[in-house]
Amino acid sequence: MPAVEQLSESDLAGDLALLLESAREAGEIAMRYFRQSPEVWLKGGTSPVSEADYAADNFLNKSLRAARPDYGWLSEEAVDDQARLGARRTFVVDPIDGTRGFLEGRREWCVSVAVVEKGRSIAGVLECPARKETFWATPGGGAFKNGRRLAVGEPGPVALVGGPADMIGGLPPEIRRHVKRAEYIPSLAYRLAMVADGSLDGSFVKPNSHDWDLAAADLILHEAGGSILDEFGAAPTYGGLDIRHGALVGGSGELLATMAQVIRAGS
Repeated sequence: MPAVEQLSESDLAGDLALLLESAREAGEIAMRYFRQSPEVWLKGGTSPVSEADYAADNFLNKSLRAARPDYGWLSEEAVDDQARLGARRTFVVDPIDGTRGFLEGRREWCVSVAVVEKGRSIAGVLECPARKETFWATPGGGAFKNGRRLAVGEPGPVALVGGPADMIGGLPPEIRRHVKRAEYIPSLAYRLAMVADGSLDGSFVKPNSHDWDLAAADLILHEAGGSILDEFGAAPTYGGLDIRHGALVGGSGELLATMAQVIRAGS
């Protein structure tokens, strides 16, 4: 991630506490619809959105903006109000990251909320109520899952890597022999959190992810000792005019460097 400036501990603590409480309540709202056949619509003809997404987003919009009326707002389920570009800080929200999995009754989905300032996240929370898991992080404060401090794992004889099969297949043969593709995880944010807690060794991210998929998970992974990189080896930034991203990789160490070479070769 970009270099972290000195931030007020009280500001960080206040924003984190706000995100934790709001994400918890949004998760409770979403759980009322989980495995209850909520009404579903298609965005752009292909991407599902449910009444659970809208209910959680409506709550987050009201609760977060009431608490911080001077912050900008960027959510997957709202028209992008670019007035946020003039705000010092912006909420970046995905009320249900992993909607397809949510609708299939799978538990790997989460409420993703972050506060972004000057292109990087300064507080991030992933609330995963169906798994009874909460991840959070602040810059320099570490990353946590249900109160336990997180650290990326050291790959064993076989590294477990998430992401599209074709991207994993692009690894050099001498590396590919020691890599196993992880089972599909419907939430990108949750998949990156799995890298942060050592459940995965790395993950490829196909092009066209958005700020709301990444902003909270990126900070959590960073504070656990990992990184998200683009094809140039740079960390993505958030909250700007362009909220979409190209191919990315998440992980740590030599494996991350090798993965970054794969997306560089494919760019």
